[in-house]
Amino acid sequence: MSKNYYEELSKINVSDHVEKKGRFSYLSWAWAVDVLRKHDPTATWEVIRFEGMPFMKTECGYFVEVAVTVQGVTLSQIHPVLDNSNKPIAKPNAFQINTSIQRCLVKAIALHGLGLYIYAGEDLPMDGPITPEQVGTLKMRALEFAKLRDKKDADVYAALKIQDITKLSEGQATEVIGKLEQWIDKAKEEDKQAQSA
Repeated sequence: MSKNYYEELSKINVSDHVEKKGRFSYLSWAWAVDVLRKHDPTATWEVIRFEGMPFMKTECGYFVEVAVTVQGVTLSQIHPVLDNSNKPIAKPNAFQINTSIQRCLVKAIALHGLGLYIYAGEDLPMDGPITPEQVGTLKMRALEFAKLRDKKDADVYAALKIQDITKLSEGQATEVIGKLEQWIDKAKEEDKQAQSA
């Protein structure tokens, strides 16, 4: 491999190995690893642990981190746990965390040059209107919480300061759904404790 390994890896055309999901592009992690190892058999990567776990839970969502070492240079990438619409998942399962680790691995490899160009512009804001799926989920969660607390769903919307669901953006809807899920979990836990008391 040449001294400027970044330049060599960045020249590789990845177009035939890009997968499209909705309006987003993803590079196959298996292909990226294969190409990287063929160019540098000594390349390694590590999933960063947070108190022993392969993810970090924060107030604004779950994150994973992967560090990739090529030719002695280590670069790490932090990636939020997202759904196929690139929205944060409030309560991810093991499969969703694993998927985010693989995406994070590909992005960490991209920092070394391979396929970096396909991510150009992906960090630009793309917050469109609330989706029909989000409308359905939000209504369902609001109704569930209302039943748990013997209230009307209108009371729940008032507590959330929402006058018209359809005026929310995708990002706002994701936040509201996450908040409702937290309220539901808390209400169920309180009810459970009350029954066992």
